[in-house]
Amino acid sequence: MTALSPVCKFCGISRQYFVVSIIKSHRRYRSTQLKQDIKPDWKPVIGLEVHAQIKAEGKLFSGASSKYGGPANTQVAFLDSALPGTLPVLNRRCVEAGVLTALALQCRINKVSRFDRKHYFYADLPAGYQITQQNHALANDGVFRYLQYGKHEDDCVEKSARILQLQLEQDSGKSLHDDIEGRSLIDLNRAGCALMEIVTAPDFNTGDEARSFVRDLRMLLVTLGTCDGKFSEGSMRVDANISVHRPGEPLGTRSEVKNINSIYSLKKAIDYEIRRQIEILESGEDVINETRSYDKDTGKTLAMRDKESKQDYRFMPEPNLPPLHLYSSSDAKSGSQSVVTIDNIEKQLPALPSEIRERLMNKYGLNMYRANLIVNEELVDVYEQLVTTRDVKKFTTFLIHEFLSLVLERDLTVSDCGVAPQCIGELYDWYLNEDLSHLNVQKIMRGLLDGDGSDPKYLADTWNLWQINDVEYLTSVCRQIIEENPSQVAKVKRGKPRAINKLMGQARKMTNDQGNPVKINKIFKKLILD
Repeated sequence: MTALSPVCKFCGISRQYFVVSIIKSHRRYRSTQLKQDIKPDWKPVIGLEVHAQIKAEGKLFSGASSKYGGPANTQVAFLDSALPGTLPVLNRRCVEAGVLTALALQCRINKVSRFDRKHYFYADLPAGYQITQQNHALANDGVFRYLQYGKHEDDCVEKSARILQLQLEQDSGKSLHDDIEGRSLIDLNRAGCALMEIVTAPDFNTGDEARSFVRDLRMLLVTLGTCDGKFSEGSMRVDANISVHRPGEPLGTRSEVKNINSIYSLKKAIDYEIRRQIEILESGEDVINETRSYDKDTGKTLAMRDKESKQDYRFMPEPNLPPLHLYSSSDAKSGSQSVVTIDNIEKQLPALPSEIRERLMNKYGLNMYRANLIVNEELVDVYEQLVTTRDVKKFTTFLIHEFLSLVLERDLTVSDCGVAPQCIGELYDWYLNEDLSHLNVQKIMRGLLDGDGSDPKYLADTWNLWQINDVEYLTSVCRQIIEENPSQVAKVKRGKPRAINKLMGQARKMTNDQGNPVKINKIFKKLILD
């Protein structure tokens, strides 16, 4: 792959500017280095447990709605509140979603799996136990390949992590803490919602590797339609098991950081925990086996409870659910409509993100970073709709830096940002034809994203942003500025090219940021130096 030019051919702005701006606008996607590098005599070991809520109408064992955002305790079946005499009925959709996800993760599907009761006592767990698949999971032994971004676009590296287990389980409710009244309330809307717990091997050594894995896993689940991937709504949560040890020595004591609710927080929590454990060990103390939480306001992990004495969850087979049987098309029983057939589900696999990424790279010559960014941000349809009749390299740069960076800066998604694809195409065409300056393209794009209007032409007209390309008018403006600034003109003549920047600034003011800066620069140089 050829090295990138230090200056963008599209707009003449240095790539260093783009790299800095894109990092600032979407840190959670671009790799950044630890502020304090991990010492080479320590090796972190990280394993993840990803809890993904299955996208389904009902809950795992009841018909209550699993939709997010309903009034507290309005989406609760008798079973969810653990009323005596109620029995679980397995939701077929949840099983099919689990199998589909397991197939995409290249797991071995277990044709017979079982449900267990995991006993523990929380206020938001009315039954006093959770139904899960601790000992006989739906699937095991998979692998998932993901991309880790580097400091530069060409530093993308493909890595893989082993998937130990994918199991189905029910979620607990939610405790609502009222600090003013000094009390806690319980909302059971989430109780019983179907989760896929995806357990990885301890195959990660940095927070950035873990973040990259979860970022690409989220996109896989969204593509499959088995989870909506909304961390903000609790649809995905991550537990990270972290330890450090010196190379060649036994693994260290691990701490578990629970319920991390964003991809960016995952990296920060792991990086902090690695540094914390190293500091403890280097001071001669021992790391405590404990459960911790991450406080995003302070950037620190906080102790919740120790795990020195192993908690007895008193696992037992769930007496009210028979073993879960899956079939292949060759099995005699698979003709029944009431069974789940693995072969039929495999036929439903859509094109996976990695396959779409490869197609974009081959078809449009994109590098791995840009192709993956377009896929992960669900930009594929918009991109292919617009790039067909446009220069690929120029348009891709425009889409990422003039549109996507502003979307991510506002913590929006492409689907809910409110900007129609044709608006992006129009702005690109106007910019390419020098009808709008780079600065005014950004003004309009921000206006569209901020809800100032939905028509870029209307905003350009209303805000009077169309670029002035009239050479005679621009020449008259430049002549006036030259006459009013003899000292700056003299500096330019003495070979100090930066002195022209002040003249350019005055030209922008006089033309209300509408004058074509390239033409103005050429006119100044011609009038002063010729």
